[in-house]
Amino acid sequence: MPEGEDLKDLQERLAELKRQELGGVNVPPMDADIKQEVTKMERATEASHKPVVAKEREIGKLAESPSGPVGLDVGTTHIVIAKNETNHIQTIKQLNAFFTIPKSKFAKKILSNNDILYYELDDLFYIIGYSADNFANMFNTNTRRSIKKGLISTDEKEGISVIQAAVLSLLNRPKRFGETICFAIPGDPLHGNGSVMYHESIIKRFLGHMGYTPISVNEGMTVVLSELSNEDHTGIGISLGGGMCNVCLSYLSFPVITYSLQIGGDYIDSMVGQSVGEPATKIKRIKENELDLSGEPKDRVMTAFHIFYDDLINKLIESLQRVLSSSDQMPMIATPIPIVLSGGTAMPKSFTERFVKTLKNYKLPVEISSVRLADDPLNTTAKGALIMAMTEAE
Repeated sequence: MPEGEDLKDLQERLAELKRQELGGVNVPPMDADIKQEVTKMERATEASHKPVVAKEREIGKLAESPSGPVGLDVGTTHIVIAKNETNHIQTIKQLNAFFTIPKSKFAKKILSNNDILYYELDDLFYIIGYSADNFANMFNTNTRRSIKKGLISTDEKEGISVIQAAVLSLLNRPKRFGETICFAIPGDPLHGNGSVMYHESIIKRFLGHMGYTPISVNEGMTVVLSELSNEDHTGIGISLGGGMCNVCLSYLSFPVITYSLQIGGDYIDSMVGQSVGEPATKIKRIKENELDLSGEPKDRVMTAFHIFYDDLINKLIESLQRVLSSSDQMPMIATPIPIVLSGGTAMPKSFTERFVKTLKNYKLPVEISSVRLADDPLNTTAKGALIMAMTEAE
């Protein structure tokens, strides 16, 4: 997708041609390059209005060899790919987790006979994806994560290999060498550790070796691309994931201000678990199946959820106020703009209403027209990355 002045220039040229057309003036034909850009933008806009059909990777299912652009979300909890189909966007996800067991001939036979995803390294079998979750439950322990707080984990020396194996379980080499794949990357953390540049470069190199042309896009921007086509891609996209909250202020599809906070669903699970003396895995299951942020909490677990969700929302909005107010890149926006929330952390009942209520306590340097939840919060990032890939494909 053209950025900044290039996009503005294209839009102005198209607007002028439209004015001439309406005024009965003979309009000169567009040159081939403009026609191609317009066609790609139209297709991408059309895709943004398509529904998402989501599924998990099926046991024994071979990885896809795509014949068109691909969107990729390498998240803390899941890895998701998105493809453009005739009447919908197809997403397939894999759990971004692993579990290790000692290597033996017997174990290898069991893993192979049951189509369990794994690879061998040194004296261990690395079981990846949903299979890892099943093994962890059997042993009453936790899976291990290759990404921590939104970035490649420095605590897991084999984290990069695990990410690659999980991606390969979903995605094969493209049918056409050099096919465009767009993947989401975090904004620079306001506070915290880890290098976005390192994270981005590792994923880009791996995808390039697979035969793709990899392009990165800010994760908050993917929310804008997916959800704000009717607003000329102007507004604030916020992706609340397991490890991070990613924020992007976009103006006419240009990501003007981007950043991240290294808190998310994992932070809430951990803090609630510590507060009530329960493991984070159990807390996560309660959150996903039972949490309702409307009304008063009924027990100590729900009370802890309310406390730490309020803490996350306040930290997020306070950072938004501070970053926008202090930025010298803040555009002059005459009309109110929307905020769109996405990600699994934004999905509990009444989260959006709680966000809106808290937002009233802060003064942002731009007026907000509405706050809404994305149509498909768990797949918004992959869908937005796909839309970006469609505009960049040759």
